[in-house]
Amino acid sequence: MAIRNGKELIMVNEKYHGLGTAPSVIRELFAYGLQQAKVVGKENVYDYSLGNPSIPAPAKVNETIKKLVDTEDSIQLHGYSMAPGFENVRQAIADNLNERFGVNAKANELFMTCGCAPALVSVAHALTTSPEDEFVAIAPFFPEYNVFFTCAGAKLTVVPADTVHFQIDMDALEKTINEHSVAVVINSPNNPSGVVYTEGTLKAIAELLDRKSKEYGHPIYIIADEPYRELVYDGVKVTFIPTVYDNTIVCYSWSKSLSLPGERIGYVYVPEKCADAKALYDTVAGAAREIGSVCPPTLIQKVIGECVGEMPDLAAYDENRNLLYNTLREYGYECAKPDGAFYLFVKAPNGDAVAYSEKAKLDHNLLVVPGDGFACPGYFRLSYCVSNDMIKRSLPAFKAMIESYK
Repeated sequence: MAIRNGKELIMVNEKYHGLGTAPSVIRELFAYGLQQAKVVGKENVYDYSLGNPSIPAPAKVNETIKKLVDTEDSIQLHGYSMAPGFENVRQAIADNLNERFGVNAKANELFMTCGCAPALVSVAHALTTSPEDEFVAIAPFFPEYNVFFTCAGAKLTVVPADTVHFQIDMDALEKTINEHSVAVVINSPNNPSGVVYTEGTLKAIAELLDRKSKEYGHPIYIIADEPYRELVYDGVKVTFIPTVYDNTIVCYSWSKSLSLPGERIGYVYVPEKCADAKALYDTVAGAAREIGSVCPPTLIQKVIGECVGEMPDLAAYDENRNLLYNTLREYGYECAKPDGAFYLFVKAPNGDAVAYSEKAKLDHNLLVVPGDGFACPGYFRLSYCVSNDMIKRSLPAFKAMIESYK
């Protein structure tokens, strides 16, 4: 369908024009911060809007890039790979998964993608066979799920948030699943809460989905969205979901774990024990072809092949997490302590996160993201992947904000 601009009829796709022009609260806050920094100085703007890693990539990443550029043939290094990625890189990833999680991953079960978003979109397309199909998201969740899982022509249904512990309300999940459910999307550590779902929670989901799959006569998959898998604190264990539920499809990227968001590199992992694994893998490959997410950049694939075992240094994030959480709790804010990622999800003092965000922005240049877009009104997200000094400078603003509601 065309769109109308005044009297003129413009022949562009209405759906995608709508997506392209839809406002993004996060991006608008970020843009406001940049503009205000020119007016009042960067040091007087406290921007918690973006989840952009603030720790450098491990030294080995840069060393490997330099080595490859200096030693590899330029034509080969910057040429195409196979559509699913280099086999030796995929095998290196499989070996790492096997060593860390005790699985039996193989290169031919991994499909390299240009980040986690195309991985999720490819899986959404691969699993959608009817307009009645439903993907189940558990609030709070990344707002782009609304695009990723409907772009294939399916529906996204939402399980309300457990705002006590930010685990999963199993009764609500069971009520949401029906004969049209094709997959439940699990994001742990979670964006925006930072909470890690316990192994007990995940085993309960596995038992529920096993039972419902038998009841409805078709597999109900888990889509494990895991870009924050390695970002955990205090020795908390992140359960690798394929070890507790066979019908799990893993979507991963190194954007957060190796601080490489601009390199756009990730994968889909379809374990052979998944129902219809070979057909599913081939369909993911076909979906990736349709959306143009094949042959990820050769250079960064080769870097991943050599750096797949590298782990992030989380000391700076952990310091930020403790400073922000402990101080806000001292001021009287309510929030669950995050076990992972680099987010804090805070209850708005007056229950209206949109109003709190706007007041904080205008009165203090304090930029926080309302939880409404994460399907959890009444809370706001803080991205603490920022400088520790900025957090310290922002604390009087948080104190002034909560005192203004007393």
